[in-house]
Amino acid sequence: MFRRLSPLRSSLFSRLQAAHRFAPVIAVRSILLGGLCSVLLASPVQAAGFSRLAELSNDGFLISAEARLLPTGAQPGETLGAISPDRLLTPASVTKVYTAAATLDAWGPQHRFTTELKSTARTGADGTLAGDLVLVGGGDPSLTSEDLWRLTQRLHQSGVRRVTGRLVVSQARFGPVACATTDRCRALERSDNAYSALLTSAGVNYGSWCVQVAPGAVGGPARITGCNSQTPLFAVDNRVTTQAANAGTSLDALRVADGGVERLTVSGTISANALPREVYRASADPAHQTAETLAAMLSRSGIVVDGGSATSMEPAPASARRLAAVDGKPLQEILLRMLNYSNNYMADVLALDLVTTPRAELDQAGQALEAFVAGVPGHGPVTLESGSGLTTDNKTSAQGANALLEYMFQRPALFPVFAAGLQAPANGPMRFIRRGSSTFQSHVMLKTGTLNQPVAVRAVTGYFRTASHRWGVFSVLVNGTASTPYISWSRVLDLASLDLDRMISDH
Repeated sequence: MFRRLSPLRSSLFSRLQAAHRFAPVIAVRSILLGGLCSVLLASPVQAAGFSRLAELSNDGFLISAEARLLPTGAQPGETLGAISPDRLLTPASVTKVYTAAATLDAWGPQHRFTTELKSTARTGADGTLAGDLVLVGGGDPSLTSEDLWRLTQRLHQSGVRRVTGRLVVSQARFGPVACATTDRCRALERSDNAYSALLTSAGVNYGSWCVQVAPGAVGGPARITGCNSQTPLFAVDNRVTTQAANAGTSLDALRVADGGVERLTVSGTISANALPREVYRASADPAHQTAETLAAMLSRSGIVVDGGSATSMEPAPASARRLAAVDGKPLQEILLRMLNYSNNYMADVLALDLVTTPRAELDQAGQALEAFVAGVPGHGPVTLESGSGLTTDNKTSAQGANALLEYMFQRPALFPVFAAGLQAPANGPMRFIRRGSSTFQSHVMLKTGTLNQPVAVRAVTGYFRTASHRWGVFSVLVNGTASTPYISWSRVLDLASLDLDRMISDH
C-alpha cells in the first residue's frame, strides 16, 4: 500500500562514529577473559535493558531500540538499554517529530501562514471588481472553512459585491504535488480514507471533503449534508438506511472522480437515535475543493462571481493588490494537532513549506528535512522522503531519533512546544496507547508510527522521567519482513512498556 514509486535516494549523511557510540552500562563482573571478551559482551549487556522487547527478534522482526538518561548538570548521560541502536529502519509516523523539530527550528512557535485574496482591479463605487479575484495559497496546513469564511467577510467589509471575472485559486507555492505513494496516486481517482489526502499550498480542511450523516425516518434514507454547508458541494449518492433506535450504526464511503467530477457514495445504516456522524474522504483535487468551498461562501455572503471558479499553478500578477487576508493558527497549535492526531496532510504540507523555491515537490521537502538533521549532533545517517512517514523509504535509527529528542530538550525556548505534541499514554487521544503500568502511563510522553503494508511497522519515540526525576529519551523501531506476520500494537507496547517501566523504577 505504501510502496514508493520512485527509486530510493541515497542518504546524504555518512555512517561515521556508529561503531563506538555506545558503551555498556552494567559492569561485567568476575570475567577475566581479556579485552576482547569485554568488547564482545557490550552488546548483550545493553540488550538486557530491552529483554522483553528482544522477544520479537525470535519471531523474525527487525528491531532498533535505545533508551538512555540525558546528561544534567554534573550527571553524565547513561545508556540503559539498546538493541541494534544504529540499525536503519522505517519509522512511519515517528517521522513527524522530525518535521515538528525542523519547522520549530526554522520559524519558531508563533509563526503563522497567511492566505490572501488579491486582484489587479480596483473596487468601483458600486462594489464591482472588474477583473479576476485570486486566492493566493500560503501553504497553511490547518486552513479550514472557518478561515475561508473570515476571509470572505473581510472581502465583503472591503466593499466588494460583484466580481466580473473569475475566482482563481493559485497554488503557485506548491501543488498539485506529484503523488509518491500508491495510496496517494490511487486517490486521484478514488479514495476510501482521508489519510492519503493529496497536497497543495492552497488546500482547505486537510485536503478532504466532509459530509455529515444524520438519521431520518425509520426505514427511510439518512439525511446527508455538507459539514460546512446545508447541501454538499459535490455529488453524493445516499445509500444509508435509518434503523430503529439502538440498532447500531455502520457507515462506509467511497469517493470517485470521473472526468473531473467527484461523487461520494455513502452506504450503510444509522440508528434513529444516533448523533450525526462526520465522514471525511480525500479530495481528488484539493485546490479545486478550495475553489468550490470559497465560491459557495462568497455567494452566501452576497458576493456574485460572474466568471465561475478555476485553479492555477501561476502566481497572482505582480500588480495585484491585497483585498483581504487571514492569518492561520500559530505553528505551536498546528504541531499539537499534527502530532496528536498524526495528520499526514499537515505534516507533508509543513515539510513542503520548508522548501524556499516555488513549485516544491516531496523529494525537495525530504532534502530540507535532511539538511536540518545534518545539524543535529550525533544523529548519524537518515533518509527522509516525506514529512509524514507515509512511505517505507524513510529510514532512521533509534540512536538517531534519540539524538533528535536530546537536541530539542537542550533548546529551552522550543522544548515545551515540541514536547506538548507528544502523548502521555494515560490521557492521549489515541486509545491504543493507553496500556502498561501506572508508572509507564504517567512517566512517558511519546509519538507512535504505524504502517501495515508492504511490511508491518510499529515505531515509538519519546521522553521519560525516572523515579529520581531524571529525564531520558527512548526510541523503539520494529519492522516486519516479507516472512513475518502482522504484529499488533498491544504486543509491541506491552513488551516495550515492561522494559521502560523497569528502567524508570530502577533509576
